[in-house]
Amino acid sequence: MAARLLSLGMLLGILAIMTPAQSYAQITRDVTEPRVTTGLEVFLSTPEHIEMVKGKNVGIIVNATSVDRHLKSTIDLFNEHPDINVKRLFAPEHGVRGEAYAGEYVPSYVDEKTGLEVQSLYGRTRRAPAESLEDIDIMFYDIQDVGSRSYTYIYTMAYTMEECGKRGIPFVVLDRPNPCGADIVSGNILDPEEHQTFVGLYAIPYQYGMTPGETARLFNKEFNDPEVELTVIAMEGYERDMMQWDTGLPFVPTSTHIPDAKHAVYYNLTGIIGELRDHVSIGVGYTLPFETIAAPWIDDPDELAEEIRKLEIPGLLVRPIMYRPAYASFQGEMIGGVHFIISDYRAIMPFEAQIHFMEVLQRMYPEVELFSDAKAGPFLFDQVLGTDSIREQILEGVSAEEIIAGYQDDVAEFMEIREKYLMY
Repeated sequence: MAARLLSLGMLLGILAIMTPAQSYAQITRDVTEPRVTTGLEVFLSTPEHIEMVKGKNVGIIVNATSVDRHLKSTIDLFNEHPDINVKRLFAPEHGVRGEAYAGEYVPSYVDEKTGLEVQSLYGRTRRAPAESLEDIDIMFYDIQDVGSRSYTYIYTMAYTMEECGKRGIPFVVLDRPNPCGADIVSGNILDPEEHQTFVGLYAIPYQYGMTPGETARLFNKEFNDPEVELTVIAMEGYERDMMQWDTGLPFVPTSTHIPDAKHAVYYNLTGIIGELRDHVSIGVGYTLPFETIAAPWIDDPDELAEEIRKLEIPGLLVRPIMYRPAYASFQGEMIGGVHFIISDYRAIMPFEAQIHFMEVLQRMYPEVELFSDAKAGPFLFDQVLGTDSIREQILEGVSAEEIIAGYQDDVAEFMEIREKYLMY
């Protein structure tokens, strides 16, 4: 114990005479090294990068996931650094500290801990107001994403890139891993002419297989107008086929129902079906978010489980389940259905599995009219899918295999575009 205390005392003495930037680099070397170093840590540990912000007013788009390997917030790391003058924080969906529920209005306010002004980008507007950018010289984006088209963080990034581009404000992305693997691309291409919303702006697949920095590069060149002066601070040690747990980095919940990295994958497995919330529970409100399909009208969970097992979906196990949601769909009701357990995260193609699930549900329970809400006007299910054709084909009895085959040419075109912006 004495030796440990002496070692800690020596370390603190050394740190006391270092500059803050050097102290940060030293600390990250003295702990057990994750395999991957995030763009945040690369930036703070590189004097040449720090030079780009000296004497400038800095804006940062951040949330609860914006942390280093010690779980210290980017807000605090930037705000406490003597060479970084943080002028304003910008809040995406869920807020700067992760305090807001999915889809909940995020207000502009003053952050109590730092005294910094917080400009909401998920309140009365999705774009940074002109007045919030007038005194910003450089903008940073540092948010852990899940690599799914319907997750709104990338569109907060895209809109702010455009607003910064209009004003000549440089934009810097501190890159982070894609927790689902940046080598996996699946799902249909969104139709921007008919289904362009804040849960799907651009013609990309549902799982687009890119890191936030790579996504920014693609958006900036292919979709944004005007382009912005973009810098991506790349990760070190990152490989495309890494799942989150391969990186050695801690995972902070990206939203209320993504409590750990595996649920980023499960989000792609049932999340779209979850938009049929008046008809189906996907485990939100229970202890298994995005891991189930259940409802009061599923009277024989064993039969449903057996029908899905017959599909022989690679990397997926299925069991019957009964549970009572504490909130959300069917709150307080006993419901039955199936529980999905991913047995091989490299083999599963979650989006395609979801198409198969919808085909089975429609075939087994046509009387339920799963898609009846579509008659009421804008239909969130279609918006998240980025098309109404998949719903229509399911209703017409088109097989999942045929539906999946129908969008492969579009995915192949995207893959050629994507290749130009990959960094790892």
